[in-house]
Amino acid sequence: MLHFPASRRLLLALLTGALAGASLVAQAQPAKSALNLAMVAEPQTLDPMASTADLVGTIMQHVYEPLYTFDAKWAIVPMLAEALPTVSKDGLKYTIPLRKGVQLHSGRELLADDVVASLRRWMEMAPRGKAVAKELASLEAKGTHTVELVLKTPYAPLLPQLALPSGMAAIMAKEAIANPLTSFVGTGPYRFKERRPDQYVLLTRFEQYSPRKEPANGYGGKREAAVEELRFVPVPNANTRVEGALAGQFQYADLLPIEALPRLEKAAGKTLPVMTASFGFPYLVLNTKEGVMAAQPLRKAVQIAIGQGEMLAAGFGDTRFFIAEGNHFPKGTPFFSEAGADAYNERNANKAKAAAAAAGYKGETIRVLTSRQYDFHYNMALIMAEQLKRAGFKAELNVVDWATLVQRRNDAKLWDIYVTHSGQFPEPMLSPPQLGEGAPGWWGTPAKTAALAAFNQETNPAKRATLWGAVQKVVYDEVPYINVGKFNSLSARAPNLEGYVPATWPFFWNVRLKS
Repeated sequence: MLHFPASRRLLLALLTGALAGASLVAQAQPAKSALNLAMVAEPQTLDPMASTADLVGTIMQHVYEPLYTFDAKWAIVPMLAEALPTVSKDGLKYTIPLRKGVQLHSGRELLADDVVASLRRWMEMAPRGKAVAKELASLEAKGTHTVELVLKTPYAPLLPQLALPSGMAAIMAKEAIANPLTSFVGTGPYRFKERRPDQYVLLTRFEQYSPRKEPANGYGGKREAAVEELRFVPVPNANTRVEGALAGQFQYADLLPIEALPRLEKAAGKTLPVMTASFGFPYLVLNTKEGVMAAQPLRKAVQIAIGQGEMLAAGFGDTRFFIAEGNHFPKGTPFFSEAGADAYNERNANKAKAAAAAAGYKGETIRVLTSRQYDFHYNMALIMAEQLKRAGFKAELNVVDWATLVQRRNDAKLWDIYVTHSGQFPEPMLSPPQLGEGAPGWWGTPAKTAALAAFNQETNPAKRATLWGAVQKVVYDEVPYINVGKFNSLSARAPNLEGYVPATWPFFWNVRLKS
């Protein structure tokens, strides 16, 4: 159970520090309407291609838009594209028509050359983009408002890959493309105005925004910047996000501890709890490139030692918020499979110790990288470390802020396991990024290549569903990552915030503040 400050004086001090960023913005940038949005951390970058972190995608999806996106039922719908692509009979050539008259934040019209330049950068930088690049034969503009993409072989996940907000295939002005980005010129309903590290990221309404005409539907359809300013305030301490929400200081507070639910439910005048069902899955990434986890037999030994059920209970507590099951996709969905799932939730210390000895383990330290910004990450890491120690492993927790973790995970010399999570999506290739190319963990084996090639080149949905089982089995056999289970998330919103729709990447177009 969480213990909150009893003293009003301490509570005020807590909130004063946490809300400094929001207060500074309010003083410096008065506006008719603005949202203070409490995020879990400072984003390590604002480049949506340079990071697969959900925090980056959540913020920058308001600035940049993709060619395609998802509706409320996770169906692909056009965004910057005028319509779904025309696909050749052999499944190789995609002809994508672009909407005309879409304005960039720089004041000119978006053209096909911008799209081509953006997609090429995405294919060079982002793990999912790199996966697409391996399948690509050519990419070129056909006139001012058409893009043609030709594949080497059929690739079923192409459109979902282009639609995902995390590690986004963001379309930007070609003249703004650089590495690193210094100018954020997109087409979204909000434009970038200012970033003050550890205080806020400030977005302002783009008055010349070109919305779609269809009704809003999930991430698709019409987007309207009804609120003038969005202030994304990093509040790394989960308890501080709760207290800020209860005090009415935030219009939205992201990813709160489940233990806070009773207090949120009793504070209807100040805040309302928001549960996002089927939000995602926590998972552990193992370093297959360097260090002690580079050896597959030792990764298997670690898998045997771990009890995911115990970890989920520590991370979420309330059984309404988690499910411990080894199938990566829920029962009743197209990709449900129990292949390899007998290796899930073993929590067998003696068997793990014997497997580690057979693999040549000599007591090397296993460095577990985690963060307190997502409290369930940290709580699960504590339990996992104890499970590993019971099996004879020397586990060491390295606790850092989330931005530091996202930086460090790119260096194979600095960690052996890190704790993260992802949204639960209907297309397996969308997450985790370790199924793509070049993501931290650097998993690349003949078995992975063969299983994914068969899966991705099959365009028949029923056959793809069967082939996913083979991919899941390879994941359990080679242990590049460990799926912990499934969870629902808890956030909070102000009672006068109207139009908010719970989503994996929270979005704040089409919302209003009721006076």
